[in-house]
Amino acid sequence: MPSVTPVEGQPNLIIGAYDLADLGYAAQEYFVSGTASSYAGEGAQADYTTRVVALTPIDVEKFNGTAMVEWLNVSGGVDAPAVWLMAHREIVREGYAYVCVSAQQVGVQGGMSLVGDFSLKTQNPQRYSQLHHPGDAYSYDMFSQVGALVRDGDEVLGRLKPKYVVAVGESQSAMYLTTYINSVDRLANVFDGFLVHSRFGGSAPLDGTNTLEAMAGGLKDPAPFRDDLRVPVMSVITETDVVGAILPGYYVARQQDTEHLRTWEIAGTSHADAYTIAVGFIDSGATPMEQIAAAYTPTDTLMGQQLDHCINFAPQHHYVLQAALNGLHEWVRTGTPPPSAPRLEVGDEDPPPLVRDEHGIAEGGLRTPWVDVPVAVTSGEVGDATEQPIALLFGTGERFDEHTRDELYPGGKNEYLARFTDSLDATIRAGYLLRADRDEILALAAATY
Repeated sequence: MPSVTPVEGQPNLIIGAYDLADLGYAAQEYFVSGTASSYAGEGAQADYTTRVVALTPIDVEKFNGTAMVEWLNVSGGVDAPAVWLMAHREIVREGYAYVCVSAQQVGVQGGMSLVGDFSLKTQNPQRYSQLHHPGDAYSYDMFSQVGALVRDGDEVLGRLKPKYVVAVGESQSAMYLTTYINSVDRLANVFDGFLVHSRFGGSAPLDGTNTLEAMAGGLKDPAPFRDDLRVPVMSVITETDVVGAILPGYYVARQQDTEHLRTWEIAGTSHADAYTIAVGFIDSGATPMEQIAAAYTPTDTLMGQQLDHCINFAPQHHYVLQAALNGLHEWVRTGTPPPSAPRLEVGDEDPPPLVRDEHGIAEGGLRTPWVDVPVAVTSGEVGDATEQPIALLFGTGERFDEHTRDELYPGGKNEYLARFTDSLDATIRAGYLLRADRDEILALAAATY
């Protein structure tokens, strides 16, 4: 087993503008050192020292028995806890232990990204001088070794003893998890389930080649999940992911649900959105609704860029992801899978566009009140954007004008909320949204009409 060293002080990790203690959680950073193997070469091994951050319930009685291990996302050149940022409300509410891993070289010491070098060694060279990443060919075994440490519990989770350990990752990390599931999982036998969030059509190279570099010349091979999955895999897909943006779309790797696979393609969503960039940072669970609603206000600026459109401001990505996480947990614990969902409808072209209704809303897919009782059209497709590549991931959004809204809801706000409530309750019964979020969703609908 690798060695584990606690590191005092504040870790370099973007987890939100709220105080973790107010959520009943505490953070502890560790340096993990060991020797990792590459699955791409005969017997290749390399020493490493990476970092791990554990966010755990302060009250051990609130721990639900499941540890979640996130492969930190490095597409922006920084270690980003993407699943935590999008689903931390459910993580905290249910009492998970959350552990994030600096699994890739870009996050530790830099490399090709969409934005720049914000690696640990660049941000805080003194604190992270001991870190050494031998390359992403070794990332898979490093991740397995940390997962095994988490399962053991003592050195990373202290008094918490997990019964289940699940792996999660978003975007580029989801592509690494796809490779992990297809090539490593049956050999490593570490995790009890996987949440693969917002992957594209390919998977990360096993030999450690930077994913953005590898995909720059186009998709080499589609990467569906293997047909003999060992444990449950929950795959959550947005409109952007299906058609592709920067990287080739998931449409080339689509497959049917199986005994161990569920895929939810969510209508009206983009790879990243207002929750990613604004709402999630302030959403503590106690944030006043007027502040949450204000953070969802349509904006045409992104990371200092002036866009020619507003980014996607739909809330369903956040809420459905929380339901997916809950569904995966129940699947792992009880063996009962989440419901299957329809696929988004696509055209016949290559690459295929999404089929849209008269308002521009995507047809098919996992439906929610925001697309079935709409006051706006939100999309994962940007088109021929001239902005920086990162903008392609944030989709578009436009509120209906007053005339369209009055045509749809001649009874005004009361009619809208009544129909929205009926749709919401049907979606909760179907298993795509959580009853625990119902009151908040209704309050948000009333505040944003």
